[in-house]
Amino acid sequence: MGTQQWLRGSGYFGWGVAVLVAVLGLVLFGNYALLERLQLIIVGLMLLCVVISLLLVKPSWFELLKGLFLPQRPEYPSWIGEHPEISRRPFWVEIITYVGVLGGSAYDYLAYVSYLRAKHWGRAGQVIADSAMLDEMARNPDHLTRRWLRALWIDSLLSFLAVLIFSGVFVACGAIVLGPQHKVPGGANLLQLQAEFISPNYPWLQPLYFVGAFLTIFGTLYGTIEVAPAILREMAEAVRPGSAEKYAAPLRRWAVIWSGAGGLVVLLWTWVSYLTSGAENPPGLIAVLTPINLFTGVFACGVICLLSWWMDRRCLPRGLHMAWPLQLLNLVATVVFLWLGIKAYWNHSRGTAFIILAGTLAVGWFVASATRAFASARAN
Repeated sequence: MGTQQWLRGSGYFGWGVAVLVAVLGLVLFGNYALLERLQLIIVGLMLLCVVISLLLVKPSWFELLKGLFLPQRPEYPSWIGEHPEISRRPFWVEIITYVGVLGGSAYDYLAYVSYLRAKHWGRAGQVIADSAMLDEMARNPDHLTRRWLRALWIDSLLSFLAVLIFSGVFVACGAIVLGPQHKVPGGANLLQLQAEFISPNYPWLQPLYFVGAFLTIFGTLYGTIEVAPAILREMAEAVRPGSAEKYAAPLRRWAVIWSGAGGLVVLLWTWVSYLTSGAENPPGLIAVLTPINLFTGVFACGVICLLSWWMDRRCLPRGLHMAWPLQLLNLVATVVFLWLGIKAYWNHSRGTAFIILAGTLAVGWFVASATRAFASARAN
């Protein structure tokens, strides 16, 4: 191992730790409001610039729309062999990993419920006094609480529309600008290559792109850690109603510490792996995320879709059940996510992946059952 590799690896590790500590400090002691507003402004400008760049490179709009709305069998381009870190990966593992990253993970959707409680949208976070109130809501489509569903529709649609625009524009620009050069963003060139989408036309906007990209990544890290307290709060509330509010401060502190420790372990692992392997670059982000994302970003999303239907039937009167179009879409999403997850597991590491999946589910089931039994014993 040479001095240059040591310095380079230590630099990666040092920057990673610095950003992690900054995010943890912001989560524990800071105010995210200012960063959020600044991020929205700069990311909005960055998206505008990229959309303008897409218009200037003059894509084939027919092909773009056909690829957006008509399913096609994707495949690696013929030149992908020039990038062995990609060509060695099973094709469907690569594609399904992107599906999980773009669409969000299961813990995001679980945390969303907690955020609804915190914002007091509708009756989220409030105890419904009796079944008569539920029956009244079921009979009256214009009930005030039911009208709050419109806010959820708008919030969800705008969020996923933004994801769709970002994804579509970057994929199109990548195919047009980077594809002919046989370049793929990744490793140390993740941001530098993507900046080529705007720099040929507006070189002076490149610094704005880097600032916007950094704030986007920084905001994503913040949101990832911020999700942990929300999920732990929901778990505590499920085990013992009222405990989430009573122990809000220690629950938040332990969740952030746990997330920070996990991030530090990943950084240490990538640093040691880079220094001992002699590789030119440290392990890529996709390589680190893939094993986890196949569960949290794909398979678990199918489980949540299935459980949503079950909870809908179990906890709500018939008048509050999902309409049949939503039930159909939910069923389709369940089948697609579960199938994609199983296929990716098999292509990634065959039987080993299923053993890990079974072990994960078994441990989760055991912990949930033991926690419920302990809480019941304490209550009695």
